[in-house]
Amino acid sequence: MHGLGALLAAAALAAPLLAAPAAHAAAPSPRIRDIQGAAHISPLNGRAVSGVPGVVTALTVNGFWMQDPQPDRSHATSEGVFVFTRTAPKARVGDSVRVDGKVSEFRPGGRTSGGLTRTEIDATATSVGARGAPLPAPAVLGPRGVRPPGAVIDRGRGNVERGGAFDPRHDAIDFYEALEGMRVRVEDAVAAGPTLDGELPVLPAGGAGARARTARGGILLRDGDANPERVILDDALAPIPAVNVGDRLAGPSDGVLDYSYGDFRLLLTASPRRVPGTLAREATRPQRRGELAVATAGLDGLNPDAPPARFDAVARDIVTGLRSPDLVAVTGLGDNSGPDDDGTVADDQTVAQLITAISAAGGPAYDWRSVDPRDNEDGGRKGANDRVGFLFRTDRGLAFVDRPSPSEPLPDEPPKRPDPAVTAVRAVPRGGTAGLTLSPGRIAPRDAAWSGTRKPVAGELTWQGRRLIVIANQWFPRTGDDQPLFGPAQPPSQPTAWRRDAQARVVARFVNSVRRVDANASVIVAGDLNDRGASIPVQTLAREAGLADLSAELPAGDRYTAVTAGNAEDLDHIMLSASLHRRRHEYDVVHRGAEFADRAGERDPTVVRIAVQGK
Repeated sequence: MHGLGALLAAAALAAPLLAAPAAHAAAPSPRIRDIQGAAHISPLNGRAVSGVPGVVTALTVNGFWMQDPQPDRSHATSEGVFVFTRTAPKARVGDSVRVDGKVSEFRPGGRTSGGLTRTEIDATATSVGARGAPLPAPAVLGPRGVRPPGAVIDRGRGNVERGGAFDPRHDAIDFYEALEGMRVRVEDAVAAGPTLDGELPVLPAGGAGARARTARGGILLRDGDANPERVILDDALAPIPAVNVGDRLAGPSDGVLDYSYGDFRLLLTASPRRVPGTLAREATRPQRRGELAVATAGLDGLNPDAPPARFDAVARDIVTGLRSPDLVAVTGLGDNSGPDDDGTVADDQTVAQLITAISAAGGPAYDWRSVDPRDNEDGGRKGANDRVGFLFRTDRGLAFVDRPSPSEPLPDEPPKRPDPAVTAVRAVPRGGTAGLTLSPGRIAPRDAAWSGTRKPVAGELTWQGRRLIVIANQWFPRTGDDQPLFGPAQPPSQPTAWRRDAQARVVARFVNSVRRVDANASVIVAGDLNDRGASIPVQTLAREAGLADLSAELPAGDRYTAVTAGNAEDLDHIMLSASLHRRRHEYDVVHRGAEFADRAGERDPTVVRIAVQGK
């Protein structure tokens, strides 16, 4: 197959469909492998072709895939191609056809997108010969067929569409390109991520040979190993059931390999049957007497328009999963009108509904502190005004210090109370240690690093008389500006990482300003940093601010809070200053969301319990 001819049926040795041309006869029709070529761009791009033979293997609304039933033995040229017919095709699966048209390279998302192209024939005519022809045998991915290489690229190549060595044996991006448009099979597929938006990442052969598995059946993203053995199943041609990490698909999963929006995808031609695994949602242990429990929770735009089940799920995460921690650094809490772009920025209705749901789930009474943003200045969905903040309970010795106090009268004359949305919080001496000028207060909200994104919020609290400063974060996310893993630029550029690195330095400067007031100040930095513990931004914050990232203390197989296209990674973090890190502590990622289809795309909450007693 893939021109990986050794894996095809004995048809690989059959005579070609077209006899050798006689003298003065017309040039022979090209085969699909001539169109695909051993490259990412067709050697016939832009040229008219006629009489290209193949068997129709799959249909869509504006075209079909066909494959040459008589492949060569090349490892580098695909035997399948998409035929673009513009309207519903007349051909049917199993038809032997010949196609006239023009070879083109279609780039999903347009010229400016960062993805690869798909080689196709823009058909002007399709003639059908025999019907009911047997479909070419699929290439089997995995130990019993062909294994993808272990690296997307074996070495830096610049732009793979502009030449350079084409090496399907060592570069996964070329391996999959050499299968583009062909029938592919995954046997005994095991889910490496949950079903999300019609896509399901799986590992062939039950994950045999896959490296760096998580403790719960997924696969870890690591530096230098993006796990190209993952196969993304797509529901464009047949529905895919809701599947959790560790579930399996019964029997073979067959489809045609396509490319769109940054990934090679196996478009299944029949719906698979799910075989449930045993994955269960985790719960951490309760905090003990004298332990301060601090957690993170991502709410993904939670607002009053969300269904009650969504509030219930978040409440169970906090009460059952996290065992009602003392303090939760919350990200993604939406305003009272949700995504309606009506100028609303207040969040009291969202908060009230969440606190009520926590109480109904058996949790204690919680309170909330945050800073309302200015309308549409914090990024995210227009009108949603998602923000970061603190949920906290006060029945175990924790108290939030409000500055200025709500009981303070507003001055009659200027200067009036500062606008907390744009006023920077500062560290000042208070009670023999560091305190804040504003609590809650935003860190450098006018700094360009936070343009169009959520500003971190610092809060001053006391725990059994000991003063703490906690910083809740949600850094700039990955966007379409980041080049895809399977894109023409290799290695791909990730410009949003530069934004996060700038944000790391702003937070580090603030932490250092606290330490200048009191070198032994108790500081906690928590939330969605949108980058892995091994990344430059997270490492920059930890190094420059003298903080310990607790993710690094976990076993590798448990070090993840998100599953992105099947890659498990630690994007949410809790960091401790040295004065807290020296104390007995226990950190836990509580896997409750990221691996499950009913919560796919959400983050797993985290919690640290710190033995903090007295001043």
